[in-house]
Parts: sequence; C-alpha cells; structure tokens
Amino acid sequence: MSSKTSSIIKSAKSILPTFDRVLVRRIKAAQQTTSGIYIPEKNLAKPNVADVVAVGPGYTAQGGQFIKPTVAVGDKVLIPPHGGSPISVEKEEYLLFRDSDILAKIKDEE
Repeated sequence: MSSKTSSIIKSAKSILPTFDRVLVRRIKAAQQTTSGIYIPEKNLAKPNVADVVAVGPGYTAQGGQFIKPTVAVGDKVLIPPHGGSPISVEKEEYLLFRDSDILAKIKDEE
C-alpha cells in the first residue's frame, strides 16, 4: 500500500468493508514461553485466529436473494493461513477477507 493511501486511512474504524467482505485483526501470538523464554517476533508463528473488526452489509445473489455475512463485529474467527488483502493502519496489520473465506466462527466456552 502506498504511503499516500495509508495517510488517507486514519484508523481501522474508518474502513467500511463492501459487499460480503470482513476486516479482521490477527490475534498476536504469545512472545514468551511458559518457562519464561522470549521468542523473537520474526520466529513467531502467525496464529489463524482473528477478531472481526468490521463487516460489510452483504450482497444480492443472482436469484435476487440478499445474503448477509455470517460473522459480526467482535466475533473470533478462524482464518486461512494465507490469503486476504493486507491493510496497514497506524502500524497495525489488518486483513480483508470475503465472508466465504472465513473458515469458522470460534465460540467462547462457558
């Protein structure tokens, strides 16, 4: 993304996905092992779990039926290890996926 484009985007809240797109922020991996050893950032595995930050309104299918996204803001989701369109805002990395690319919703255990 060019510096001119990134200067236009002031915060993640200003990004409003279109159609069935979903903006997510990957949950950061723990940088310390249980025994207290710190892991360098470049060696951390990218987790496939993300928080949904924004969701588009949906789209109209060929038959005229309106299809709403299956996730909502605040959901925890399982995302594919690769893919999505990366967006950097204020040194924070976000990914933009289509709703159909989201693998699963993660339900909190109670």
